[in-house]
Amino acid sequence: MPALVALADVVATALAEDLGEGWVVDDDLTAAATVPATATATARFVPRQPGVVAGLGAVVATYALVDPSTTVTLHAADGDPAVPGRAVATVSGRARAVLVGERTALNLLTHLSGIATATRRLVDAVDGACAIRDTRKTLPGLRALEKAAVVAGGGANHRMSLVDELLVKDNHVAAAGGMRQAVTAALAAAGGRPVQVEVDSLDQLDVVLAAGAERVLLDNFSLADTREGVARCRATGRTVFVEASGGITGERIDEVAACGVDAIAVGALTHSAGALDIGLDIDLDPDPPLHPDPHLHPGGDA
Repeated sequence: MPALVALADVVATALAEDLGEGWVVDDDLTAAATVPATATATARFVPRQPGVVAGLGAVVATYALVDPSTTVTLHAADGDPAVPGRAVATVSGRARAVLVGERTALNLLTHLSGIATATRRLVDAVDGACAIRDTRKTLPGLRALEKAAVVAGGGANHRMSLVDELLVKDNHVAAAGGMRQAVTAALAAAGGRPVQVEVDSLDQLDVVLAAGAERVLLDNFSLADTREGVARCRATGRTVFVEASGGITGERIDEVAACGVDAIAVGALTHSAGALDIGLDIDLDPDPPLHPDPHLHPGGDA
């Protein structure tokens, strides 16, 4: 599997977008103009609406890079309920540093918590009838974080990348010259890796099952065809993994799950989940101590 972007690199990129390359904390013009260099503060990350928390590691990583002397205390873990008014994390340190890290930490925390919340909603809707799985429809650089948020919400991950497993889709079929050719070639080349085949009709499903596929994706099937597709897979006498996909929303996901599928793929978990509303409430500490180095550089021991 190719290397995924590390959380520290994501945070570093976000901070550089705010402050420029080679930044220092005091490059924040507003904070430097309005907040004394020696002022210290305590701030709480507080949900404004109910949901599921994910991405708390981003808060830790942000302040570790902004100012390693900042203290971050977590009051929850990824996957825990987000309760309005109940802090999920507290940060204490130089007030300027707390302010510099605010937007980066909140952007990641609210985005990932939104994904976890959307996932939990669908997981609860199917009530254990099948797995809820994500897709590769993720934001560049955030795939590992977004897929971790899906797991925090009770969902499951599909392949992380194109080199993990094979998924034969309609364009592969067209380029290969037909379904049978595409499936046969994929199974022959798999080398022990999983092979899943997307089908858009019962006729295609019959071809795929006859070719020996053991993982199928029923794309945009009606409920009746989904039930029939599951029945045909079970009738093979083999263990065939059956997944449904194609714009499946919360309004009908329980009906799809009741058709007997093993999983439902939902791209919207990562490409359309809204951010969970979480804010930062900050209080200036009385009689702040003098910080030994008001010009900390990012990273390392600086």
